[in-house]
Order: sequence, then structure tokens, then C-alpha cells
Amino acid sequence: MKPSLLMATLLPFVIAGCAEPASDTSPQGSATVSPAQACASPYSTTKGNGDIGNPPIDFRGTWVLNTDRGANLGMMKAVKETIVATQTADQAIFAMTDVFAGMTTTRTVTYDLNGGTAPNKAAMGAESETSSQWAGNTLVTTWAAEGAIAGTTSERTETRCLSDNGKTLNITMTKAGNPDIEEAIWFVYEKSE
Repeated sequence: MKPSLLMATLLPFVIAGCAEPASDTSPQGSATVSPAQACASPYSTTKGNGDIGNPPIDFRGTWVLNTDRGANLGMMKAVKETIVATQTADQAIFAMTDVFAGMTTTRTVTYDLNGGTAPNKAAMGAESETSSQWAGNTLVTTWAAEGAIAGTTSERTETRCLSDNGKTLNITMTKAGNPDIEEAIWFVYEKSE
């Protein structure tokens, strides 16, 4: 399935994955919400962004993963990840540093903010093509890579949005064929700079 057709099919499901966090009731200070509530009313940063055009979101800054606030993380719960995000009118660049089991790895992912495709490597190194588009104040990206079986394609969809007045970056991931947002992997990053 072409990324544009996949986006049209999954877009209603992934947008539902982006709700303003519920009120904070947990003793650790994190909101008890689900992936579907992560950004229902995402924060917009369109004011004062003339230097990068007028995108609905300005991702620039340093973001630190808080695994206590996400959901469905599995082994990723043990990863310490920091993202340094830069952005222009045409692209957002996420430079990631991960520390897992005492090993540090880095990678950079570039998202085309004009709807084009960009070559990127997935977390495990698979060569992929990404296609991004804005859905209101949420950036929706489809990743397509060669599947495990020759001649097939593996696809997943990621959404990125800000909440908490721009202090929280939410990223959800769903696999093609399973758009259930409650089963999505949900990463919550807190802005440190």
C-alpha cells in the first residue's frame, strides 16, 4: 500500500491518539492517561516562529524521555533517550542519543515538513522511507521499510504533538494493520531546554 493511501486510511485513528493529558492524580507527578488521550487538544506554537516559517508546531529544543509517563514501552522502558530537535520551514531534524544496557548509540532522523519523502534509518538500523504531513497541530509520519519476507513492506505510523503548553512532546507509534491507539507505543518526552 502506498504511504499516501495508508495515511488516508489511518489518519482518523492516529489523530485520535493525540488528547490533552488528564489532570495529574498520580503520586509520581505524571498524568494517568492513555495513548488516545496524549494530545486530543495539542498545543500550537504558531506564534513567533517567523524564523522557521509558520508551522503549527515548533519542535526545537532538547527533550528527555520519561518512561514513567508513557505506555506499552516493553524493553524501551530501560532506555534513556535524549532528543535534540532542530527545525526549519522545510524539515524537522531529531538527533537522538540512547543509552541502553551501558551502551550509547546515536542516530539522526529528518522529517520533510512539506509532505515529501525522506530516507531515514529506523531505531534498529533498517533503511526506511518516511512521509510526513500535518494534521492540524500534529505531525503524522508513515515509515515504510522492506519487510522480513522478500517483496513485502513493513509500515508503521508515528504521530508527534506537544502538550503541557509546549513542555511535553508526545510520540505514538502504531503498526499497519493494527491502528488501535490503545495498543500504540507512547513515548513522553519532557523539555529540558
